[in-house]
Amino acid sequence: MLTRKQQELLMFIHERMKESGVPPSFDEMKDALDLASKSGIHRLITALEERGFIRRLPNRARALEVIKLPESYNPGLQRRGFSPSVVEGGLSKPQLVASTPAPTKPAPDLMAHAAVPIPVMGRIAAGVPISAIQNNTHDIIVPAEMLGSGEHYALEVKGDSMIDAGIHDGDTVIIRNTSSASPGDIVVALVDDEEATLKRFRRRGASIALEAANPAYETRIFPPDRVKVQGKLVGLIRRYH
Repeated sequence: MLTRKQQELLMFIHERMKESGVPPSFDEMKDALDLASKSGIHRLITALEERGFIRRLPNRARALEVIKLPESYNPGLQRRGFSPSVVEGGLSKPQLVASTPAPTKPAPDLMAHAAVPIPVMGRIAAGVPISAIQNNTHDIIVPAEMLGSGEHYALEVKGDSMIDAGIHDGDTVIIRNTSSASPGDIVVALVDDEEATLKRFRRRGASIALEAANPAYETRIFPPDRVKVQGKLVGLIRRYH
């Protein structure tokens, strides 16, 4: 039996991971639950771990896995650990990390929709903003299950400011094309129509804050007329040499 705060935190972690593929930061959890300090979040996470609802993954910063959900949660959803929308593999044959095995003999119409080409639009800074997004350089093929509705494009990540959100230098991020964002979303932000950067979107009163996921980088604050949201993170691809 979970307390109200324990259940609120569990569902917040679950929904954020389902949406963006990475767990929320302790600051985000604190704000979401309206707690005064992060020590309360530590206690709630420990309680959830002791009750078998989540697991902390070793040797990875801020890495959590949701193992199960409360009985009261929508029974139509599968009760299992999170399977990230991340493609990992070699240079020639990336493979989707998934917990459900593919059918051995898919029907032809399913095979036709198993992978989708999307354009790579250049590099995006996960650090100090770099030049604005370039034109289409090439296409990549991604599993259709990584994508939802709408248009998508990909960007190659340069820098380490989002490393605590699981986004590394050299990764390719999959972006849903949108001009709107909610606080906490990881977005492609265009600053002054010149600099493109990948950051977490926040609001600070009437201003917009672009927040890094690395303590080495400071949060940058801008008037709303200087920032345009150009997309929202939905997944990433990582290749190993």
